[in-house]
Amino acid sequence: MNLVIVGVTCLVSWLAFNNPRLAERLILWPPAIDRGKQYDRLVTHGFIHADWMHLLFNMVTLWSFGGVMERFYTQYIGAIGYVAFYLSAIVVAILPTYMRHRHDPSYRSLGASGAVSAVLFAYILLDPWSGIYLFLIPIPIPAFLFAALYVGYSIWMDKRGGDNVNHSAHLYGAAYGLMFTLIMEPRAAAVFVQKLANPTFG
Repeated sequence: MNLVIVGVTCLVSWLAFNNPRLAERLILWPPAIDRGKQYDRLVTHGFIHADWMHLLFNMVTLWSFGGVMERFYTQYIGAIGYVAFYLSAIVVAILPTYMRHRHDPSYRSLGASGAVSAVLFAYILLDPWSGIYLFLIPIPIPAFLFAALYVGYSIWMDKRGGDNVNHSAHLYGAAYGLMFTLIMEPRAAAVFVQKLANPTFG
């Protein structure tokens, strides 16, 4: 199902790249939700992207870590449950932003980053010493260190603003991924601590 999500997101994003009217209908635009009751936008905005680089970054990340998380969640809620987790992550990640801008007609948001952050941080919870590559850095860094840097950077940029990126959605998505995983498997917290104390970087 993870590959299906990647495929559908790529297809819808590609169609939206070539059809501005479709992109305008799917994007998160608060007044359309608040006044027009188009609640589907809380989900559909996660299937369109600003450009090919935005799409590529999100889908490569989802493809890299989503398969592992799909197998994990399938043990508890089945493959369809993984899809439900992903779709709910899109909504949960954007809700604080929507509430903050619900009366702002100039605000728009799009992209799967919030849901992808949920998947990525759920993976980090399960395997904190796995290696994650950053752009322009030829060697991987431990996943837990990446998580700390990611959260710190997102908080800083969210307060600073000005770069046209919804860092708030990244943070709420990451938190949701951790919370959802701990609900599925409460022992994951103790296992995380145990693994963190016994480095097996790779």
